[in-house]
Amino acid sequence: MPKKDLMYYYRKWSLTIRILPLVLLITILKLGAHQFGYEFISSNPFLPSFVAATVFLIGFLLSGVLTDYKESEKLPGEIVSSMETIADEAYIIYRNKRTPAAKDFLERMLDFSKGLEQWFYKEIKTKDLLLMLRRFNDSYTELEPHVQGTFLNRMKQEQHNLRRLIIRIHSIKDTSFVPSGYAIVEGISILLIFSMLFTKLEPFFESMFFIVPMTYLLVYMIFLIKDLDNPFDYDTKGETTDEVSIKEIHDEVKRLEDRLEEMEGLG
Repeated sequence: MPKKDLMYYYRKWSLTIRILPLVLLITILKLGAHQFGYEFISSNPFLPSFVAATVFLIGFLLSGVLTDYKESEKLPGEIVSSMETIADEAYIIYRNKRTPAAKDFLERMLDFSKGLEQWFYKEIKTKDLLLMLRRFNDSYTELEPHVQGTFLNRMKQEQHNLRRLIIRIHSIKDTSFVPSGYAIVEGISILLIFSMLFTKLEPFFESMFFIVPMTYLLVYMIFLIKDLDNPFDYDTKGETTDEVSIKEIHDEVKRLEDRLEEMEGLG
């Protein structure tokens, strides 16, 4: 099986692998409660309503975090688009004028792109990344005598877009979606699992056929919502499970390195 396919299946099932021990533990506890007679709650017609209310609350939270997640998927691509526009302008200036400041600017952009990777992996802070972006202004000052104002205006506009996108990602990373909503969903899910553990359901093994999938669903959805709520929670190994891909950021580093090599060839 190709390596890419193995990684796809790992990403697809990694959350299930993470929660499987917890689901197995709850299943064992249910078997123990039945075996030793600890099922002290009688079956109640309100139980289906309890389940329906829990599923409704989970659906409410999931719809909210999915909205932010779909927006987050676009942000790395928009960052790269702005960086490519600025790099194009710098390359054109160097090709036409052989201005050393344009090459220096592209080197500064390469440092910034590597800083972006470090920022996503929590190796540098947002204020440090914004400071690297602010240093673009030094290059504009150096380029100003050599180019028309329209070139610099386009570059400054894309710099503004970069700053806006970085601040937006920082806000998504640091802001949780309705913390009180998480509290009620986690609380009611724990209460529902507790009630299923100690409710006497007959026939027992037929009931287990529904209890285990319901437990899996509750635990899985809570973990999934937490993952989706911060789609930029990377580690140093890269994207895992449900984080937004930043492959375009990695590719942009390589493209900037190639541009600098091309400039070296121009002389």
